[in-house]
This record gives sequence, structure tokens and C-alpha cells, in this order.
Amino acid sequence: MNVAISGPGNMGLGIAKLLTEKGNQVSLVHRELDIAAKAAIEVGAGAQAKNIEEAVSEADIVVLATPFDAAIPVLKTAGDLTGKIVIDITNPITPDYMALTIGHTTSAAEEIAKAVPEARIVKAFNTVFWQALPYAVRKNSAAVQILLASDDAEAKAAVSSLVANLDFDPIDAGPLQNARYIEPVGELNIHLGYALGWGTAISPAWVRLDS
Repeated sequence: MNVAISGPGNMGLGIAKLLTEKGNQVSLVHRELDIAAKAAIEVGAGAQAKNIEEAVSEADIVVLATPFDAAIPVLKTAGDLTGKIVIDITNPITPDYMALTIGHTTSAAEEIAKAVPEARIVKAFNTVFWQALPYAVRKNSAAVQILLASDDAEAKAAVSSLVANLDFDPIDAGPLQNARYIEPVGELNIHLGYALGWGTAISPAWVRLDS
């Protein structure tokens, strides 16, 4: 699979490394191509730096790994997004990470979907610390759950397959509107990890009590 990742920060790099380890091709995107190129070197074989239009045009799936405030402006420069599956991993949080900037009646994912209605938005990966990503494949721990929300069943299924391929446990969390609930879970995880001292080797999980 060919995956474009816009935003080669900690989460973007973490996802890129997992993707290439599974044999996927990754295009890393940043407005400064030299930053993307350095990130591609860090990821290693299977990754390369590209400008956003080229990366998106070739991609099966686009991962939006920018801060929320940058997400819509980035997508507006991405060229034709018609039919493209875009995974929104953002959380709309304050600079100190201790509060959400929007919520209750909308979500980051819904605002992105309004801005680029031609794309197929799937909410995912926003409840996991980048430091916890390697636990999915390198540690003898329970599979990390990834909550998925989308109004597009085929797009959600494609992302679910990708998530499972990376050895995560995909959880169907319903329509895109449910990002209003998923994004606060991401914020709660930040509070547990940093404000309450749990550290970053944690991840929320839902369990069946009758199994």
C-alpha cells in the first residue's frame, strides 16, 4: 500500500516506521522538503520525501498527522482529494495540552470533513501516544486498540484493514460524529499520561466483561 503522511513529527514518524516495517511505501510530506527528506532518512527503506500534491495523488491513504490548526490549510494545498481516504489523527488541544479547543457540538474530524467534503475522512490513532506505538509490534502486551469513526463504510473498512495489518486492534466506533467522543478520550489519555503521572506507555481499551 502507498501511504502519504503529512506532518513527519513524532506520530507521523512512528506510524511511518510501522508501515514500512510491514512492507508499505510511505511518502512523507512537509512544507519544507528538506525536513521531509531528513524524516525519510530516519524512517529508512520504503520511505521518501515528496511534495504534498504528488504524494496525495499517488497515495491509497493519506494520514493527516499535523496539529489540528494546520490540518485544513494543509489539505487545501493537497490538490484533488476526490475520493481520497484521509485518516485524521488530530486532537484539537490547547498549547499546554490540557484542554480541548472545540467539542460537544462538533469535532476536529467533522470540521475537516466540512472543509474538504470531496475526501473520505476517517478518525483514528488520536488516542495513542507516539511512544506507545511500538508496543503494538515489539512488546509482549495486549494489542493496542485504535478507535475508528467515519461516515464512509468502505473507507472505514480500508483503514481498519491497515490498522490490523500494523498489529493494532481496530474498533469500529461508529459515524464520524462520534469523533466528538473519541477526541475527549485522547485528551483524557494526555491527562493520565502527563498531569496524573501514568507516563506514555498507556493506551485506552474497552473490554468485554462476559468473555
